[in-house]
Amino acid sequence: QLAASGMPAAAVAAAADQAIKPQLSTFQQQATVTARKQLSTSLTWQTREDLPGFGDYGGSADRIAAIANVFPVFFFLVAALITFTTVSRMVEEARAQIGTFKALGYGKWAIARNYLAYAALAGLLGGIIGVFAGNLSIPRIVLSLYKNYIPLQQVVSLQWPLIVLSLLLALIATLGAAAIVVRNELTEKPAALMRPRAPKSAKRILLERITPLWSRLSFNQKVSYRNLFRYKSRLVMTILGIAGGTALILTGFGIKDSITATGVQQYGDVIHYQAIVRLADGKKPAAARDILAKSKAYRSAGTVSGAVAKLSAKGHSLSDVNLFAPANGNDLEPYVSLRSTASNRKLTLPRHGIVITSKLAKALNVTTGDTLKVATTNGQSKRFTIKGIAKNYVGHFGYLSNTAYHQLAGNSAKPNTLLVRLQPQSSKQNDRLAKQLLNHHAIVGISFTTTAKKTLSNMSGMLDPIVLIFILLSAVLSFVVLYNLNNINVSERIRELSTIKVLGFFDREVTMYISRESIVLTVIGIVFGYLLGNLLTAYILYQAETEAVVFPLTISIVGYLTATLLMLAFTGVVTWLTHRRLQRVDMVEALKSNE
Repeated sequence: QLAASGMPAAAVAAAADQAIKPQLSTFQQQATVTARKQLSTSLTWQTREDLPGFGDYGGSADRIAAIANVFPVFFFLVAALITFTTVSRMVEEARAQIGTFKALGYGKWAIARNYLAYAALAGLLGGIIGVFAGNLSIPRIVLSLYKNYIPLQQVVSLQWPLIVLSLLLALIATLGAAAIVVRNELTEKPAALMRPRAPKSAKRILLERITPLWSRLSFNQKVSYRNLFRYKSRLVMTILGIAGGTALILTGFGIKDSITATGVQQYGDVIHYQAIVRLADGKKPAAARDILAKSKAYRSAGTVSGAVAKLSAKGHSLSDVNLFAPANGNDLEPYVSLRSTASNRKLTLPRHGIVITSKLAKALNVTTGDTLKVATTNGQSKRFTIKGIAKNYVGHFGYLSNTAYHQLAGNSAKPNTLLVRLQPQSSKQNDRLAKQLLNHHAIVGISFTTTAKKTLSNMSGMLDPIVLIFILLSAVLSFVVLYNLNNINVSERIRELSTIKVLGFFDREVTMYISRESIVLTVIGIVFGYLLGNLLTAYILYQAETEAVVFPLTISIVGYLTATLLMLAFTGVVTWLTHRRLQRVDMVEALKSNE
C-alpha cells in the first residue's frame, strides 16, 4: 500500500522497519522468557565459591588469618615483658660502674650511649634473626602440613611492612627499657650509685589481719607471703607471664574444640535428621516413603514444605535461606529442635509469624518483634513478624507453621520435602540409597548431613597443625618467662639468700624460701589465664566466623588440664634448677661488701 502511494523506496523501507520493530521486540522478550524457563529446568548456575574444596580453603584461610592477627600480638607482649625485665636488670646491675663513670666526670649521654647501643644492637640482631627464622620455618611448616588436605604450591615471601613494624616494636622493648632505667639511674649521685641498692622494706599485708589464718602459718610461710607483696613489680610480671602462657595454650585447644563443637551441636542438638529428600512437583510423599522403608537404615520421615527464599529487613538482605514448614501441626520435632538463643527454651512455631536462626538475625540486624520480607524463588512474597530466634550453627534457616507457609505460597502449595532419620551407615550405603531414590520419578534430589559433617571435620583437621605449633610455642615461651623471672629474683636477692643460709637454713629450706613465692604466683597466674584464655578464644572465634557458620565457645577439660599441668611442670623444673644453683652459691663472695 505504501509503495502504491508513490512514496520513495527508502521511505517505504523505513516505515516498514518502524512498524515491525515493536512486534520483533515483543517476540524477542517472549523467546527470552521461554528460553530461560527451559534452561532453568535443565541447568544450574555455580561459581567457584560454590565448590566445596574452594569454599573450605577460603574459610580455612580466613580462620588462620584471624588466628594470625591475635596470636603474634600476645606472643610479642609476653616476649616484650621478658625483654624489658632483662634489659632493666642488666642496667641495674651496672650501678657501680655507672657511678664510677659519673664520678670520673663522664657526661650523662656518654654513659647512657653504651647501654643504649647494646640494647639497640640486641633488638636489631634479635629482630633480624627472628624475621628470617620465622619466615623460613613456621609458614613453610604450616603449608607443608596443609598439603595433607589441599595440594598447595608454597609461595612464602617477605612481608616488609610487617618486618619493619616488628623491628620497631623490638627496639621499643629493648631500647625503651634501657633508656628508662639509665635515665633513672643517672639522676642519683655517684656515691649512691656505687653502693648496692637498699633492699625494700616489708610491710604488713592484708593476710596478717586475718588472725585465725595467719596464726596457723609457719615462720617461713609468713616470710614468703610478705615477700610476695614486697616485690610488687615482679609479682605483676610473673602473674602476667603465666597468665599469658596459660591463655595462649587454652586458646590453641579452644579453637580446635570450638570448631569441632560446631558440627556436634548442629547435628546433635539442633538437627536430628540425616537426609533431606526433595519430591518432584505434584508428587505425594507416599511413594518416597515406600522406597525409604525398604532400607534397613530407615527410621522415620517427616513431611514438610520446603523452599529457598530471600529475606530482607532494615536495608539488609540475604539469599539462599532455607524455609521449612511442617505439613501437620506447628512442631518439627523429632527432626529439628528449636531452642531460643536467649532462654534456651523450646520454641513453638507461631501461627502467623516466623522463627529465624541466630546468624540470620545477626546478618539482617533484626530481633524478636521486628518485621521482615520473605520472597521465594517462585515470586511469592509476604511480610512476617519475627516471633523467635533459634540456636543454629551452620547455614541459614527460617521456620514457619503450615498456616503461615500457605499465606506465603498459597493454599495450593503442597508438601514437597521429607526430613529423613536414618541409622548410622557408611558413605557407600548412603550413595546406594541415593541412587535408588533418584531412579524413581517421584524424587528429584537427596542430600545427606554427613557431607556437611565431613566439611566441618576437614575444617577442624586443617587447623590441627597450626594449633599444635602455637601450643608448643606458647609452652616454650611460658617456660622462658618462669625461668627468666625466677633467675632475676635469685640474682636480686642473693645476699638475702646467702644470709639465711649462713644462719643455718638447710638447702631445701632456702630453695622453698624463694620458690614458695613462684608456686603461689603460678597458681594465681593460671587462674587469671583461664579467664584471659576464654576471652581470647571468644575474640578469635568471632573474627573467624563465616557468613553462615557460628563457632560456639568450647574448651574441653583436656585443654584446661594440659595448660595447668604444663605450667606446674615448668614451675617444678625451675624450682629444681634454682635448688641446684643455690646449692653452689658462694656465701662469702655474695656477702662481701662492695666497699
